[in-house]
Amino acid sequence: MKNILFLHQSAELYGSDKTILLFISNLDKTKYNPIVILPFEGPLKTELEKNNITVIIAPILKLYRKMFTPKGLLNFYKEYKEGMETLKQLHAKYNFALVYSHTLAVLIGILFAKKYHIKHLWHVQEILARPVIINKTFKKILNSKHNHKVIYDSKETMQFWIEGDKNLTQKSDFIWNALDVSQMNVVSQETIEDVRKNSLKVGKETIVIALVGRINSWKGQPLLLEAFNLLQKKYSQIKLVYIGAPPPNQDFFEDDLRTKISSYNLNDKVSIIPFQLDIHPFWAAIDIAVVPSTEPEPFGMVAIEAMFHQKPVVAANHGGLTEIVIPQETGFLFQNNNLESLASNIEELIKDEQKRNLFGSNGKRRVHETFSLDQHVEKFEKVFEELINA
Repeated sequence: MKNILFLHQSAELYGSDKTILLFISNLDKTKYNPIVILPFEGPLKTELEKNNITVIIAPILKLYRKMFTPKGLLNFYKEYKEGMETLKQLHAKYNFALVYSHTLAVLIGILFAKKYHIKHLWHVQEILARPVIINKTFKKILNSKHNHKVIYDSKETMQFWIEGDKNLTQKSDFIWNALDVSQMNVVSQETIEDVRKNSLKVGKETIVIALVGRINSWKGQPLLLEAFNLLQKKYSQIKLVYIGAPPPNQDFFEDDLRTKISSYNLNDKVSIIPFQLDIHPFWAAIDIAVVPSTEPEPFGMVAIEAMFHQKPVVAANHGGLTEIVIPQETGFLFQNNNLESLASNIEELIKDEQKRNLFGSNGKRRVHETFSLDQHVEKFEKVFEELINA
C-alpha cells in the first residue's frame, strides 16, 4: 500500500472541497493510504475523519497579492518553516510515494516534493487570467520539472493553461469532477414540502429559481437579481433564492447584495439562505437552477448537483459549464454577462413546465453516464500508478 500526501486549500464544503472529499473517501484503500493536510478546522475535516482518513492541520502556503510586501513575505517564510517541518515529520513516518496538490492555492506541496525528491501531481481547478503576475507565476511553477503531472477539472481549464506551451501540454490531461450518485438518497416528498414551506417560504404553485454557491465578486448574484427583477414584473408566482455565504472576512459581498435586493423592493420575493451542509433537500425543493458566473467556471460542480436532482440549468456560456450543460437538452447556455439573454432563458423555463421536467430528466441521466464518481476515481488511480511506477 502506497502512502499519498494530499494537500487542500480549505476545510469548508463548497465545490472543490466536495470534490476532494468524494475522491479521497472512495480511493481503493488496499492500494493507497491518504494523509490529508488542511489549513484550518472545518466541516471537510469532520467528514474526512468520519471515513477514517488521517487529517493534519498545517500551513499550505497560499499565493496572494498582499504576500508581495515585507510583512507578507515574513508571514510566508514563517508558514513555510512551520509547514515544511510538519511535512518532514510526516514523511519520516509515512515515506510518501506521491504528493497531490489540490487547486493552485496550495504551494507547499511542490516545494516539499522538490526538497525530498517525491513525484508531484497538481490537480488544477482554477482559471486565473488576472493579475498577470499571478498567471505567469503559476505557469512557471506548473512547468517546473519537479511538477510531474497536471490534471485539470475540465477541457476548458486545461486549454487555458496549456495554450502555446508544448512542454506543459505534454504532462497535462483533464478529468471531469464527479458525484457519487450511488450514495445519494432520494429526497422524500414530505421533506421537499417542509423545505419549501419553512426554509424557502413558498407555496406549491411558486416557481423557485436558485443560485447555490459562494457570494463573491464573480458568481453572478447581482446579474441574476437584475434578471429576476425584470421577470417578477411579468410573473407573480416566482421567487429567487440564494443559498451560500461570502468567503471568510468578506461579508461586504452579502451586505451589498442585500442592499440591492432592498433597492428593488424585493425583500418578499428574494431570500438569502446560509450555506447548507446537506444541500440535497434544497436542490430537490427548487425548480430552476442558475449558474450565472461572470467569469469562466473551471468546472461547475453546482451544475451537476442540480442536474442529478433533475433540475434544468441556466448557465453562462463559458468555461467548464459548456462541457456540462447541453443546450435544449439539459438546460440553456446564455450569453456571458448578458442580462437580456439570462432573463430570456429563465423565462422560457418559467413558462414551460414540460420543458423543465424534460431537461431535468435528461440532466440526471447525463450525470449518471458522464460524471460518475467511479469513472473519476478509476482515472485518477491510473494516473497514480503511472507516476509512482515511472
